[in-house]
Amino acid sequence: MTDYAQEQEMEIEALEAILMDEFKEIHSSESGLNTSNRCFQITISPQEDDEESTQSSVRLALIFSHTEKYPDEPPLLNVSSLKGIHSGDLKILKEKLEQEAVENLGMAMVYTLVSSAKDWLSERFAQETGDEGAEDDEAKKEEVIVPHGEPVTVETFLAWRERFEAELALERAKLMPDSALAVPKEKKLSGRQWFESGRASG
Repeated sequence: MTDYAQEQEMEIEALEAILMDEFKEIHSSESGLNTSNRCFQITISPQEDDEESTQSSVRLALIFSHTEKYPDEPPLLNVSSLKGIHSGDLKILKEKLEQEAVENLGMAMVYTLVSSAKDWLSERFAQETGDEGAEDDEAKKEEVIVPHGEPVTVETFLAWRERFEAELALERAKLMPDSALAVPKEKKLSGRQWFESGRASG
């Protein structure tokens, strides 16, 4: 027969050793869980370098309590924002962790859930940072697109078109001499001149 209490105690000792200051026991009334058993809170920040972790703009608490037959049944779980996380995101994360708990039945799983929550937080945090960067880029594009100068009316358009066509005609005139010299001569040849030039021999 499985000694659930012993397994649970061993897991708590291991979590204390690994997580140290991030792991603490809290009163069941603070947990948000419907239990009178011992409850624990683990502080989770995104995966970052140690120097930057203290400056993280998001942080959450993973709260758990062992059930009577844990790990053969899932632990009671709750998540709460310690800094900068919306309730909608917390709901998504809680559902994800509860699903993973079911998939890991039969083994001590709390540290696995902590790692999963840390990965999710890192991805979510990086995504939001990327979205903000995209919004900044979009704002810059919009600034460039803003039109400057006088509004276009029929009169201003016609005046512009006249100027444009005059410039176009001038460009064509510059290109005209070379082609104009050759083409008219060809056209001025009479039938007899063309014949006498020897081109008809073919």
